[in-house]
Amino acid sequence: MLAHILGTQSNLAFMAGDPMAVLESAEEGRDVADAIGDRGTAHQCRTWLGWARMIMGDLTGAVAAFQEANARAYADRIWGVVGAHYQAQALYRQGQTVSAQAMLDEATPAAAELGGLWSGNSSGVRAVGALAAGDVGTADSACRIALQQLAGAPFHQQMYVYLAAEVALAIGDGDTARRRADEAVAVATGWTLVESFTTRARVALRTGEWARAERDAHDALALAAELGAHLGVPDILECLAASAAGAGSVDEAARLLGAADAMRSRMGAVRFAVHQADYDAAVATIRTALGDDEFDKAWADGAGLATDDAVAYVRRGRGERKRPPTGWAALTPTERDVVRLVSEGLANKDIASRLFVSPRTVETHLTHVYTKLGLKSRVQLVQQAARQG
Repeated sequence: MLAHILGTQSNLAFMAGDPMAVLESAEEGRDVADAIGDRGTAHQCRTWLGWARMIMGDLTGAVAAFQEANARAYADRIWGVVGAHYQAQALYRQGQTVSAQAMLDEATPAAAELGGLWSGNSSGVRAVGALAAGDVGTADSACRIALQQLAGAPFHQQMYVYLAAEVALAIGDGDTARRRADEAVAVATGWTLVESFTTRARVALRTGEWARAERDAHDALALAAELGAHLGVPDILECLAASAAGAGSVDEAARLLGAADAMRSRMGAVRFAVHQADYDAAVATIRTALGDDEFDKAWADGAGLATDDAVAYVRRGRGERKRPPTGWAALTPTERDVVRLVSEGLANKDIASRLFVSPRTVETHLTHVYTKLGLKSRVQLVQQAARQG
């Protein structure tokens, strides 16, 4: 019974996109399941451990966790397919596109037999891999298939909406990219919300909206820090570097690039090919503005920061200090999600279900919102939110 409870908790934590919560329940669940010979739960917990380690930036540990689950031959086809999907994502992040594609191809027949939910997720992972390889055409078709097949499974579908924005951005359709990025931010949770904010920052960068890009990138960074989602931090810092350069802070931009590059090296994570051209252009612009010597010095300063130190530095310098203590700008991304759902007429228990948190957590968020906005009731909040648009 305890093993099943812990397995369910790890599954719910995954649905919330919270790798640290997954780690806490899945590690204990794995140990308990191993002790009593519950192979199915053990496979489940090892799969989510792999996912958590990937999102936390431990790609090597993630791949090892997936391989361990498969090597123990638990013969659970569902968890075998899920594990293959996420191991492929970890391999894509490491730049091992051939191995990732082979793993995905091997799992495809089983996914098809299991039904649209698994096939849809398989297509979503193919879209991720195609973006990693710079194959926009394949990413487009795979993303469309995924969103269509997962239309009846909103939680699974929300994991891939941001990919539609990435595809639109890659083909130069700015209007669609903005619309899809807004949709992604509206429905995503946890880790997927980090990716969605980052994608929306990229959309703003493409049109030279530096302040908008900075705001979304900082929201992504704040949530990534809260979740321990180090995997997304290099991309976020590169977005912040581009927005800083656009606003004239080229020294800061070079420092952020150095920090991002060092993080990638420590994680063994590659930049997706679809983002390489924009990155190269930003680096060239910043280097030209600073000159080689100053650029290299600022880059080295950033590269010398440990991951947590770099995140703290950025949040102190440009994030937390800029977030005022009161008013709408003071709300965190999660608090804004709660306000949006209150405005849609949802009760606290329904908001908790949508955000995969407890009703008490929703009450805490609302208390913070009321304090920051100087409000006393739910009715006032809905009215103020309507005025904000």
